[in-house]
Amino acid sequence: MPEKVSFKKLDFGPRRGYYAEIDPGNLFYEAPKETIKMFDDYDLIYRTLCGILYNFVPKSGHPGGSISSGKIVESLLFHTMNYRISDPECLEADLLSYAAGHKAMGLYAMWALRNEAARVGMPELLPGEDRQLRLEDLLGFRRNPTQETSLFKKFKAKPLDGHPAPITPFVKLSTGASGVGITTSLGLGFGAMDTFGKNAPFVHLIEGEGGMTPGRVSEGLATAGSAQLWNVMLHVDWNQSSIDSDKVCRDGDTPGDYVQWTPAEFCYLHDWNVILVENGKDISQVLAAQEFAMKNLNEQPTAIVYRTIKGWQYGIEGRKSHGAGHDFCSLEYFDTLKPLEERFGVKFPAFDCADKSPESIEKAFYEALMTIRSVFEKNPELAAFFADTLAGSEKRLTALGRKKRKGAGNVEAIYDASIKVEEIPAECTYKVGGSQTLRAALGDTLNYLNKKSNGAILAASADLLGSTSISKVGDGFAEGFYNAVSNPDSRIILTGGICEDCMGGVMAGISTYGQQIGAGSSYGAFIAALQHITARLHGIGQQAKKDYCGEPYNPFFLVCAHAGLKTGEDGPTHADPQALQLLTENFPKGIMVTLTPWDPQELYPLVVAALKQRPAIIAPFVTRPNEKIFDRKALGMPPATAAAKGIYAMRKADPDKTSYHGTLVLQGSGITNTFVEEVLPKIEEAGLNMNIFYVASAELFSLLPEKEQEAIYPEKLACEAMGLTGLTMPTLYHWVTSKTGRAHSVDAFGKGHFLGSGQAHKVLEEAGLHGAGQWKAIKKYADYMEKNKGGCC
Repeated sequence: MPEKVSFKKLDFGPRRGYYAEIDPGNLFYEAPKETIKMFDDYDLIYRTLCGILYNFVPKSGHPGGSISSGKIVESLLFHTMNYRISDPECLEADLLSYAAGHKAMGLYAMWALRNEAARVGMPELLPGEDRQLRLEDLLGFRRNPTQETSLFKKFKAKPLDGHPAPITPFVKLSTGASGVGITTSLGLGFGAMDTFGKNAPFVHLIEGEGGMTPGRVSEGLATAGSAQLWNVMLHVDWNQSSIDSDKVCRDGDTPGDYVQWTPAEFCYLHDWNVILVENGKDISQVLAAQEFAMKNLNEQPTAIVYRTIKGWQYGIEGRKSHGAGHDFCSLEYFDTLKPLEERFGVKFPAFDCADKSPESIEKAFYEALMTIRSVFEKNPELAAFFADTLAGSEKRLTALGRKKRKGAGNVEAIYDASIKVEEIPAECTYKVGGSQTLRAALGDTLNYLNKKSNGAILAASADLLGSTSISKVGDGFAEGFYNAVSNPDSRIILTGGICEDCMGGVMAGISTYGQQIGAGSSYGAFIAALQHITARLHGIGQQAKKDYCGEPYNPFFLVCAHAGLKTGEDGPTHADPQALQLLTENFPKGIMVTLTPWDPQELYPLVVAALKQRPAIIAPFVTRPNEKIFDRKALGMPPATAAAKGIYAMRKADPDKTSYHGTLVLQGSGITNTFVEEVLPKIEEAGLNMNIFYVASAELFSLLPEKEQEAIYPEKLACEAMGLTGLTMPTLYHWVTSKTGRAHSVDAFGKGHFLGSGQAHKVLEEAGLHGAGQWKAIKKYADYMEKNKGGCC
């Protein structure tokens, strides 16, 4: 053994990305002095408006990060990006996504000032009023739609959520929750790249270093760097301050409180181009950095890291300005107004603190906004300058002539009337007596739809592509994994490895872009929980988008594979019966549709029925083992297409018989296959006269008209029914409503503990859901029903 070990410095290995620095001595691009003056004036107005917003919606909002990111966003909107202010939904336009949703105050202030500059300087640029965000709309900052104050109602102000949502023009995503904004914004980048190819629009992301600390952000950076998603630019407002700390990252030799990387190192690690800006408060450096980035495009995504100060010149800096500001109409607040008053010769009205009624506060708020308006009206050259940049942006976009790439997918084909629930194609039909897995049947269905749409479905998995059969989505398309440079025709995206968090965001963002559908898979035990935040934000965003422009939701698939007890060999950590309870009937109506088939032949009609409803999220629960393909007709069951109604009668009781043994509800593949093969013959042999229903989708059923629901599954049957489920008891509550029915029911946790490992039939036995256990419970219930003459409620 050697006596000494030498310590060495560990350097990064070869990178495809580059590293550059922008400072006063290395500007690359030198903006004219008049341009610098205009931007500095605009930023003064912007910072003042942020302070006004916090003042009149006190104890609410995030002034610090909104202020520190101002010049970054101003440079993007008025210099770098190519878009049309006249068309917020323009598909070929560059996008700006506030991954840092807590900077929503800044977003609204920036949007309103941009609108005001156009209104005064070149009003013909503006779209219709419903597609604008006006100064008057700021009266709705963090207000509920039910707000009753007079000016809010008079000006029909938009209710602006505390974090961005697509009810706002130019906002595509709901963001702000623990790094989700990064991953969903990257999904927009994938969507734009797959739609336009080499002429793809750029997707610009705004985030701070604190917002980069969640694990899903590292997963997302790895995804984009590995896929060479060169049309994405991340703009990092590095102000070193979060809610709790003013030393988030390591800074030179000073250790960070949270992480020991700088944002530049973090992005460079993941093979991004990195440009470090010494002073993000200096608009000349900010403009130079963005110019450098656009002139030095290569095949990697780019991060520009700007050193800033949170709450700069607000009077409160650092972490104290993150979610807090000056007291309402305090002297300190009025001090923040003085620089603008002095620069432009205006005067903000005083406020009578003796009258703090909502109406009086709103009136003062409006007067402050009108003072901001007067700055543009009294300085038309300022408005004209920025209006001219907006006109220039439109001209550049037109000159680029961006068109969809040759061979781009057609997502509308998936929703076409020719795709019918009642007509299962040969590719998704399985021979009676054979076997197939539910996961493979789902893969076959998605592949069929992918071919019909020329590749409009992009799929991913948490290192389980073949295992969950989601890889079938890419059959018949380019082999291998998607890469924007070397393999853009593949339909299979890698999202950082075992990264359900990132995968959910990317798939949701892809669907949000509107030209593709994202589909991601993993164990139901993991994905249902890990993607719950993403699913919720996607639902919020799609709801807001529909409210804004009336368009239907764009769904993504959250595939809960290896679901339930049949994954028993992996043990209770993986064979989780709880996943469905996290999702089913746990979202507003129409947002989430869960699918719980038992027969592989049900996958196609269920998926197509779900797509036709256009929910925001579709969550199929599919098992791992092979399932026998039963002869449904010979068993007296309806065809597999009956599953599309959400619940269907496998058998109906004979009303002419004198004896009646109640209603049985089944849910879940594991227990239902056992039931059909082992228990149904015993029911027939014993002569039990029962209704037997199967639950294939709670949400598809709930979306039916009430009369049809009652015709399929009458309320009186729910009142008497018992249930068998390989999932959890609450998922039966919709179908089994009486205490007696629930007492007779059997679920995975009926024994009061997590189940152990073993082959599927042994785990079912432990739960009392094997053939003998099911029969025992059913017989006990049937005896009760016969004894009580059908009375259960």
